[in-house]
Amino acid sequence: MTSEMHNRVQRAGILLATSLMMLIGGCNTNKPATNAPPATVPAPVPSSPSLDQQRQSAEQQVRPDVEQERNNAQNEASKSLDQDAIAAITDTTKALQDIAANKTKESLADIELATGKINILLARNPSTALIPVASEIDIIDTAPHDETQLKHLIAAAIQAVESKDLPAGRLLLRGLMSEIRVSTTNLPLASYPEALTDAAKDLHQGNTTGASDTLLTALHTLVVVQQAIPLPIILARTAVAQAEQKSKTDKPTAQLLLEAARNELNRGKELGYNPDEAEYASLNNEISSLEKQVKAGSDTTSLFARLRAELTDFLHRHKK
Repeated sequence: MTSEMHNRVQRAGILLATSLMMLIGGCNTNKPATNAPPATVPAPVPSSPSLDQQRQSAEQQVRPDVEQERNNAQNEASKSLDQDAIAAITDTTKALQDIAANKTKESLADIELATGKINILLARNPSTALIPVASEIDIIDTAPHDETQLKHLIAAAIQAVESKDLPAGRLLLRGLMSEIRVSTTNLPLASYPEALTDAAKDLHQGNTTGASDTLLTALHTLVVVQQAIPLPIILARTAVAQAEQKSKTDKPTAQLLLEAARNELNRGKELGYNPDEAEYASLNNEISSLEKQVKAGSDTTSLFARLRAELTDFLHRHKK
């Protein structure tokens, strides 16, 4: 193996292993030295919260329903991760590191361990093509709330795509998202076992470069599946719940909150979250009916409950 290839494989293997360990998580316990005087041990300096932590804290305070949905999505995604598939990838990255260190025997042992994990996966999931190994949850809310600005940006994005100015189109489309983005990285059962077999053959033949390239390709072709949970539907449901609370004591505010719910629904439709669904029209009609009932002072308890339930069902269908 050339020096350049050695360094490239080593860097890639270390980076992949480090990233995977960060995704898997862990717990380290460090015991203090018994001969260290407690009074001389400096107190740990509190680290500043990360940007993501700051965003989550702000979201929890300002939009608790959104943060709750984010947590729900995170929990669901974490439960789907397969530990055997994660272990197979860890063994693969270890094999790459051993190849970089010219440890052919150890690398073959790593591949054998990874193959054993894959065989377990194949036996347990004979009809499943993708096995989740990592997940990432992001809140992306870049789309304008002003209707005029939103339509202007949509028109500009459509024009850019139609004129084949794809770089500009991609930039504009990034400004048309309002969603919780769930990204799940999956191990493809159709191709991963073959890659391990081919790498082992290359190592037996002394072709370390071919083996490392095969393993790197396998790791680089993990499949990422993304799911978008629309924020406008969550925000519409929150506005309806708040309107219900105000409907008995502050009718004007309740009316404004119902109008806000309608605006969020229209925003979700404009942003393309199932824009052709007839349910948007049905939900808008129910909001209009509620506005009339609130204004008239009628009993709206059952109407609010039904609307909130329908918004929740609508949101769940988007998740699926």
